[in-house]
Amino acid sequence: MFTETTSLGLDVHARSVVAAAIDGATGELIRKKLPNDPVVISEFVTDLDRDHGPLRITYEAGPTGFGLARTLLEAGYLVQVAAPSKLIRAPGDRVKTDRNDAMLLARLDRAGDIIAVRIPTRSEESARDLVRSRDDARRDLMTSRHRLGKLLLRHGYVFPGKTAWGPTHDAWMRGIRRDELTSSGTGTLAAFDDAYDAVHHGRARRDRLNETILELAENSEFTETTHRLSCLRGISTLTAFALAVEIGDWERFTGKNIAAFLGLVPSEHSSGQSRSLGGITRTGNSHARRLLVESAWQHKARYQPGSTLQKDWARVPAVIAERADQGNRRLHRRWMTLAAHHKPHTVATTAIARELAGWCWSLATMET
Repeated sequence: MFTETTSLGLDVHARSVVAAAIDGATGELIRKKLPNDPVVISEFVTDLDRDHGPLRITYEAGPTGFGLARTLLEAGYLVQVAAPSKLIRAPGDRVKTDRNDAMLLARLDRAGDIIAVRIPTRSEESARDLVRSRDDARRDLMTSRHRLGKLLLRHGYVFPGKTAWGPTHDAWMRGIRRDELTSSGTGTLAAFDDAYDAVHHGRARRDRLNETILELAENSEFTETTHRLSCLRGISTLTAFALAVEIGDWERFTGKNIAAFLGLVPSEHSSGQSRSLGGITRTGNSHARRLLVESAWQHKARYQPGSTLQKDWARVPAVIAERADQGNRRLHRRWMTLAAHHKPHTVATTAIARELAGWCWSLATMET
């Protein structure tokens, strides 16, 4: 595909940026190494645009984020951020350098083979930072609880109740610390105190982030989508808000391809007359995929809308609530069908999560 646009590939690192450009008219190759300074990069791009423009700028998505892309977009340049997993690399290419990576991006853009990711807005990225920080706090709290529980188990103490980590469990642990662990030595006491403090700190950290998320869920650009997604069983306000910010623009998907974006479709290896399907691809947004799988479990129990679900329905237009009710009934029937065919729970849950993604898309994009 011939074009007179100059393709500029940038290999971006924390302290340096390697640029490689291919002039669309003459085929001239321009290379340069720059510090990772937006001012310096903007000056280089301006000079290149003047001498070889117009430009189309490409760099890989990575830990350096989308700040450079926004800066160049605001300056009026055409920018795309490439999905690293979709870059076409020759199997025999065993030399990987910054110069080669920058040139690869320029060549792929020249051939029209770049698959770009969506560049989130600053508000979307801010909300995404919040929900991912909350997810980190949740996992850290779970790890701290496991450490404390296993410490007590190693010394022969097993909680006799049914519900752990509530007030009764906390009082039991403090009683063990006061009456039993003193004979185990100073080291065990210090380890218990450290693990106990970590659990309480983790709970406070998680709860603090929960409060911030709940505030944003009721007063932000994501409020309407959050309210709509909350109408589905198993999706709380926290989960709905996280899905809203992780997906961002729901209009770029359809009910069929959103599951592929989330990595919930089967992998496939087919050749000739043979067709082999494997486990799910697990590509795309892992945070949203985990939330959907967790929510899918809730559709197994008998469907009977409770007061919480009815309150969520009351916050949205009647057509949205009716559509959500249809989705809830359909997902429960699907669970029962899979169970009747004796499908393993993991397989059934993944199938429900895949269909749940489509129902989420339907509610998020539905016109009223």
